[in-house]
Amino acid sequence: MEIFFTILILTLVVSLSGVIIRILPFEVPLPLMQIGLGALLAWPKIGLHVDFNPELFLVLFIPPLLFSDGWKTPLREFLRHAGEIIALALVLVIITVIGIGYLIYWLIPGIPLVAALALAAVLSPTDAVALSGIVGAGRIPKKIMDILQGEALMNDASGLVSLKFAIAVAMNTMIFTISAASLEFIKIAAGGLLSGIFVTWGYSKSLRYIIRWSGGDSVIQTVLLLLLPFAAYLIAEHVGVSGILAAVSSGMTIGQSNMIRHAPLTMRLRGNSVWAMLEFVFNGMVFIMLGLQLPDILSTSIIQAKMDPVIQIWMLFAYVFFIYIALILLRFIWLWLMKRISFRFMQSRPLVFSEYNTRDILIASFAGVRGAITLAGVLSIPLFLNDGSVFPCRYQLVFIATGVILLSLLCGVFILPLLLRNIVVSDKVLQRKEERMARAIAAEVAIESLYKLEERLINSQEENIDVQILNEVSARVIGNFRRRIDGNSDIEHAILIEDLERRMRLNALRAERSEYYHLRAQQKISNETLIKLLHDLDLLEALLVEHD
Repeated sequence: MEIFFTILILTLVVSLSGVIIRILPFEVPLPLMQIGLGALLAWPKIGLHVDFNPELFLVLFIPPLLFSDGWKTPLREFLRHAGEIIALALVLVIITVIGIGYLIYWLIPGIPLVAALALAAVLSPTDAVALSGIVGAGRIPKKIMDILQGEALMNDASGLVSLKFAIAVAMNTMIFTISAASLEFIKIAAGGLLSGIFVTWGYSKSLRYIIRWSGGDSVIQTVLLLLLPFAAYLIAEHVGVSGILAAVSSGMTIGQSNMIRHAPLTMRLRGNSVWAMLEFVFNGMVFIMLGLQLPDILSTSIIQAKMDPVIQIWMLFAYVFFIYIALILLRFIWLWLMKRISFRFMQSRPLVFSEYNTRDILIASFAGVRGAITLAGVLSIPLFLNDGSVFPCRYQLVFIATGVILLSLLCGVFILPLLLRNIVVSDKVLQRKEERMARAIAAEVAIESLYKLEERLINSQEENIDVQILNEVSARVIGNFRRRIDGNSDIEHAILIEDLERRMRLNALRAERSEYYHLRAQQKISNETLIKLLHDLDLLEALLVEHD
């Protein structure tokens, strides 16, 4: 019962956090609010204590979030920016692990090199979810955000694989060599990507049978879709490859396949609603779990620092500051080098970095905030070595990683808005032109399909349709599409007509819904009939509201 009440409390707090930030007189990013609420819940007087199991955390929260991000990432754009993503998600991670690892080894007295490399490994992944939460959607220019999202999808795996190597060396379970590490990384990364694709391919092939055997029940289909990222993650981890990359590739495969497009309408509608809810709850849980750990991490670190004759408490905060500054400087220098390299050696096919000015590089540098993967990674470091001795400097690693997460979020909150001031993120005129062009082309195709349907219905022996009625309906429907094409010179007038028609249809649907409830109250229709009629109205209303 205690676990059940804890889940209910955390879900309630996640929901209330979205309400609180809207009623406050000043703006607070949602992730910071959720971290603060989590820390408040874990305060000693309140006493809500939740044991953080990193392995369970990675299995429960990370696969669906990465799956969803992969689903929303266009594969063509991802592949177009493959060079930039590899430069950040792989090369920069390796440079960070080595460079920042040796800096930590030099900076903190008594820390072994392996422990310093382990800390650098968990600090290397960035978190695009936290970035969107603190900045807001659509605030960062697309040429920067596309690469940051691709980086965040891929560098989780490279950072955690680096951590795995560092822990294995510390535990004396492997001898590190560059060739062996490179082959292992390729195996883990490529295997994870292929595993996710294979699992999703198997799901897509079985979906038609699932739809047939479930009798078109969208609930069963939606539940099976929700299990897909967990299946991809667990199967990949079971065979010894990256479950994180498996979840990402599974989401991308879903997004590029025709599986969802050809799925029943009720499944698509229900699936979109369920995924939107899960994204909000799981994202909130991630940050609240971080907040719940803060009091315990802070108190444990202070107690152990007092017992350590070499380290003092103020030094821990200084380490956090210097390491974060080093991460920002390293990221800035690497982006600037990529810009110069692209200019000098890649003139035929330059990287997007060549378009960056100094402000863009600063935005991309401070946008590399740390989040859930960093926390899960550092807490997954074992307490003891194989010989029974304590893992060296573990409390310092946990404190510094947590401090860097918070400092990166705070710097993102205060510095990024200043850097983004007066930046035009998207050209609304160009966007309207694209929308107008797409509407016109789609309307022409739709009209052609309607003419073919009309001809087929007239010549059909099975359909008993009056030609006059068919012509009347066809003319009315085709007239709506004609306005989109002929309205290119007066698009505002065409949009106004469609908007008025949509508002009238919605008003009529809502009146019908009210009358259905009234008929049920008068016992003129059964409850089963009411549910069927309301379901049909909901589908129609969803199609109309979708365009608002």
